Amino acid sequence: MGETRQSYLLAAESAVRLLGHPAVAASWDKPSALVEFSVAGLAGHLAHQLVRVGDALAPNGPVQEPISLLEHYMRSPWVQAGLDHESNLSIRRGGEAAAAAGPALLLERSQALLDMQRAALASEPADRVVITPAGWSLKLDDFLLTRLVELVVHCDDLAASVGVDTPALPSSVIDPVVELLARLAVHRHGPTAVIRALSRAERAPATISAF
Repeated sequence: MGETRQSYLLAAESAVRLLGHPAVAASWDKPSALVEFSVAGLAGHLAHQLVRVGDALAPNGPVQEPISLLEHYMRSPWVQAGLDHESNLSIRRGGEAAAAAGPALLLERSQALLDMQRAALASEPADRVVITPAGWSLKLDDFLLTRLVELVVHCDDLAASVGVDTPALPSSVIDPVVELLARLAVHRHGPTAVIRALSRAERAPATISAF
């Protein structure tokens, strides 16, 4: 199994453990660290990343030529949209819907998906192409990298929301996430802004957020 697939599984395992933390259930109906998200909705959104992978791995029809990761993010309306944009409203509604049955069932479903994906990813060909929910195609490993970013970022969000430490993850998980976020930040803000933010506090821009 390739490194990206192993990294995804490590991040997914960490996310499932966090979903099972007692602090998550105890804070279920409280506001999260993310504006407009409850803890339940954020947990549902985190768990939904495994659902997205499961959907992508299902047999599909003819696929198009896969696009690049950068093109994927440039086409995605939520990347630079406001909180009230329909794309972000849909994301929040989806998180709440995923969590509607409560923390125990969300954890059970997530664990079951993780168990299935361990076996499925090991058998997928290296050149597998999948269709994203938006309708365009990505290489499977590129799609998994997008889910890796979501898992790492939202595990931090959820941990901060319920007052526990952000899960520690190995460099094989963190490094590709940092690299992709840096590439997106450079595309959005330009290389000078990113270099200054990382090396010159006195000239650093207000933000170099990738999203």
